[in-house]
Formats: sequence, C-alpha cells, structure tokens
Amino acid sequence: MRESSILVTIAITILASLGAAAIDSKKIDAEVAAITKSAILIDTHNDIPSFTVDGTDIGNAPKNHTDIPRLRQGGVGAVFFAAYVDAKYVNGNHSANRTLQMIDTIYHDIIQRYSNDFMLALTADDIERAHRKGKIAALIGIEGGHAIEDSPRLLRDYYRLGVRYMTLTHVNTNNWADSSGDIDDANIAHHKGLTPLGKDIVREMNRLGMMVDISHVADKTFYDALETSEAPLIASHSSCRAVTNAPRNMTDDMIVALAKKGGVIQINFYCNFISQKAADSVANLHLSERSRDLQKQYANDPAKLKAELDALAGEEKRAQVRATLDDVVAHIDHVRQIAGIDAIGIGSDFDGITCAPVGLDDVSKFPNLTRALLEKGYSESDIKKIYGGNTLRLMRQVEKVAASSH
Repeated sequence: MRESSILVTIAITILASLGAAAIDSKKIDAEVAAITKSAILIDTHNDIPSFTVDGTDIGNAPKNHTDIPRLRQGGVGAVFFAAYVDAKYVNGNHSANRTLQMIDTIYHDIIQRYSNDFMLALTADDIERAHRKGKIAALIGIEGGHAIEDSPRLLRDYYRLGVRYMTLTHVNTNNWADSSGDIDDANIAHHKGLTPLGKDIVREMNRLGMMVDISHVADKTFYDALETSEAPLIASHSSCRAVTNAPRNMTDDMIVALAKKGGVIQINFYCNFISQKAADSVANLHLSERSRDLQKQYANDPAKLKAELDALAGEEKRAQVRATLDDVVAHIDHVRQIAGIDAIGIGSDFDGITCAPVGLDDVSKFPNLTRALLEKGYSESDIKKIYGGNTLRLMRQVEKVAASSH
C-alpha cells in the first residue's frame, strides 16, 4: 500500500513538471512571437548583393542565406547590404568601378525591384519609419576601404549615393590602413595602423556622418581609428577573440575600449569565428594562404582561378565542423560580461560566409536566437537593444557629430 502511494506521488510530480514545462514553453513561444513582431532587428552586414549583382533574385534565392520570404519569417527589420569590393579589383584600379556596380545592385535589384518590401534608409529615423510602414529598411555599407582609391572625393560621392558605413580594410592592407588579414605577409608594406591619410579619411567620415567600421582591421588600426574618431565606431561583423582565437575577432581590451566610446560590436555568425572547434577543424588546410597564392598564380586566368577556388571550398566543406546557436549566444554573453548590454549588436555576415551555425542556418532563423537568449535570462529589453536599439543609438550619435561639424 505504501509503495503504491509513493508511485502515485512520483507520477503526480512528473505530470506536474511536464505540465509546467509545457506552460513555460508556450510562454516563451508567445514572447518570441511578440519580440519578432515588435523589435527592429538590424543586421549590419549581409552579403547577398555579391549574388544579386550576378543575377540572383532576392525574391526567391533558396541556394543562399537570404531572400525576402525568409527575411520576413525571421522578423528582420533592417539590413545593411554590403557593397563588398574584392581585393582583386585593386589591380588596374577597378575598385571604384566595382563599388558602383555593388551600390547599383542594392538600388536596382533589391530596393527598386521589390519596393513593396524594401525602403531605402539613410538615417536612424528612416529605419524606424520603414518599420512603421511594415517594410524592411535597406542600407548600404562598403566593405573594403580600397573602394575609395585613396580619394576623399570618392568617399564623399559614395556618401551622396547612400553609403552609411565603410569598413576601413578588407582582408588586404590598403595604402592607408593595415588589415588583420595579411598581418603576417612579409610582402605587405605595413603602416603600423593608420597613415596620416587614413586618419584624415576617418575625420572626413565623421564630418559626413558615415560610420567608421573596424571589422577586418589590424589591432593598431583599430586603436588609431578609436583615437582619431569623434564618433563611436562600429564593428559591423566581428566576434570575440577570447572565445574563438581568430585574428579577425576583437580582444577584450578592444571591445571594452569600443564600448567606452559608445561603439557596438555586431556578432558575426561565421563558424570559424564563433567556435574554436570549427576553426581548428580547418586550420591545417591553410585556406587564406592557399587562396592568396591561387589568386596570384591565376590572376590572368579567371576560369582556372574559379575552378581552383571552388575545389578549395569543397575541401573546406568536407573538413568543416559546424558551430551552433549556443556558440553565438556565448559570444553575446561574453560581450555583456566585459562591456555591458549596450555594446552588442548583430552582423551575421550571411551570404558572405561558407558555414553558418546549426540553428542559425539563414535569415529566417533569428527567432531561434530570440528563444535562446530568453532561455539564457535575457529580458525583452535586452534583446531589443541587441537586435537594433544599440545600433540606432550609435547611428544617431554619428549623425549628431556630423551635424555639429557643419
């Protein structure tokens, strides 16, 4: 009789706990849905223009990370579309030409082609206006400072065309700023940070109201930009070096210094930047060095270069260990611990990466991140800051600095 009573008690306890779990799950489902609808989720770095420029339709692009149905499903409210300029365009001074093509595809193939879904945004207020209209705010960021061909005049032209941030370097050191991507290349003449021209370019970006993006730059370039800039800096798609040891990621000291000046680190989703296991799985392939060697070897043979790079990508894919949603949360958590909630944003790098985390496979999966953050103890207010509030605040400060300089 006593054993029967104990079993009944255990059964009741289990059923009660299952019921509580179901209630908690429904509560989180409701919270996720509410945040997805109300938050202005700003992704500060998306590379789909590198595909639309060659004919991909953002209206339906199942082979990519990004298209309109999945942006809607993911609750994305604003996207900085990357006008990415590959380092190869430096040869023969084709960088400006490529930049204009990339800006045009954002206007022509995204905003104008799908004007019912997208609205061009030039300011923080524009982003909020687009949200009220039920549209996705479309913004432009140049990736690769070589795009200006060392000319502040081109910088001003790009601003007039709608560009609202510029990444000072890509993987290549340019004539006025060092990159983290070739820091060990003995053939590169390094400047030990920003040259005098580089500092002038940062000041001109401040005057215009263009955000200074320090993703991809060498550490000394970051500190020079931080010292030179009156406005806060943005790291449009970077993560934490203390969590994943990649030169592209920011050290704790850099993140704290960025935050003290009002800057925001936008967490990148690339597997090898957010998971040490993922990074280690392909480390022995020496991908960056081999890619650079191939580009030099087949500089005059585009077809052969593409074939070799495709083969290298296949080799990487076979060896790659994927990161997970938890890895993204770990980077967000780390920034919160060392620099505070106001220093965190989202810069996925979707369609610019070859490996996305399990659970954050494409732009439709942001609600999974919302759920994970809620389960981790983040409040709705915290999540809204991470998703867009911090970026809007930074943009307004950049706009304020520009207004005060005129």
